[in-house]
Amino acid sequence: MSTANPPRRVPLTPGARKALEAAGRLFYERGIHAVGVDLIAAEAGVTKKTLYDRFGSKDQIVVEYLADRDERWRAFLAPRLDTARTPQDRVLAVFEASRDWMDTNSPRGCSMVNAHAEIDDPSHPAYAIITGQKEWMLTLLTDLVRPVAPATADSLGRTLMLLHEGALVAHGLRIFPGALDHAREQAASLLATTGGPRPAS
Repeated sequence: MSTANPPRRVPLTPGARKALEAAGRLFYERGIHAVGVDLIAAEAGVTKKTLYDRFGSKDQIVVEYLADRDERWRAFLAPRLDTARTPQDRVLAVFEASRDWMDTNSPRGCSMVNAHAEIDDPSHPAYAIITGQKEWMLTLLTDLVRPVAPATADSLGRTLMLLHEGALVAHGLRIFPGALDHAREQAASLLATTGGPRPAS
């Protein structure tokens, strides 16, 4: 997440975790603005007062929802990177992990992109989560590609980021099937032109 003005987080009791799971499902399926605290409380089987006692505000529930998605994605990605054999394979592992994550967890598209469509005010406490997650992805791709192309890593990292993010949007909008597989193929071609051993197919 972005280190600039990081949002406040709250400790999650088992009851708060249950409420957050309900809120996350509703926010992702219906949109953040369309879901009120009353509906979250009803879905979670708790009172509105309990939600406010645990989180303080709907905005804080949104912060926790997006932070939880980010943390789960990073945990999902980490073992894929750890088991990749070469620097090129580690880059491609990001695209492969995103494909599997989207199929399982994000059929309606990237939760951060979807949230930004509703939250574009930098003063909103969740804004730093959204932008920070994308900043982290750019840094990750740039760092992963640096051993492959040290002289052009910054530029190549941005190109890979554009491929990755464009594929996420195409997946969410169902523009064409296999968007992330196509992006992986394009990334592999791009990496192959930088020299060194070709990534595994």
